[in-house]
Amino acid sequence: MAPKLLAFSGSLRRDSLNAKLVKVAAEGARSAGAEVTYVHLKDFPMPVYDQDWFDEHGFPESVLNFKGLMKDHHGFLIASPEYNGSITGALKNVIDWASRSEPGESPLALSCFKGKTAAIMATSPGGLGGIRGLPHVRQILEGIGVLVIPQQKAVPNAYKMFNDVGQLTDDSQREGIEALGRQLATITAKLI
Repeated sequence: MAPKLLAFSGSLRRDSLNAKLVKVAAEGARSAGAEVTYVHLKDFPMPVYDQDWFDEHGFPESVLNFKGLMKDHHGFLIASPEYNGSITGALKNVIDWASRSEPGESPLALSCFKGKTAAIMATSPGGLGGIRGLPHVRQILEGIGVLVIPQQKAVPNAYKMFNDVGQLTDDSQREGIEALGRQLATITAKLI
């Protein structure tokens, strides 16, 4: 069975550098036999998670749609921008919503996360490439049952790395990101 991977960026920007980055990893995963679905978080608008709002309104349709995608995939390719040395608010909000149990699930079922795999990566215009945010992404995902592979990658100086059509032009960086996608596909295939 081919592993199914869901690829997305933690950025809401349509022209996000991290969205471009995760697409490179997706190509690497496809070359290793994975089926990859790319989505943009902006297509799943979600209010900021608030337990009082949730108690009154329940799950927004966008959350249920995104949770359905997560459940239908074995693992995740996630490119997370670094915001002030940490995870983006958008990515944290998606994780917070997806971690809520649906009717019929036990509390803390974490059905979107337990037993899933993930590869994490980042890029930024700065010299560190977003690396300071990745430990936070890893800690959150591992804390809710995701097996995050040890390899991760941060691509610095992103404004120089992508051409006008979103291709990563630095051969070494592109090969490293594609390898990350291949590694996740290979590991996930062994686990399913």
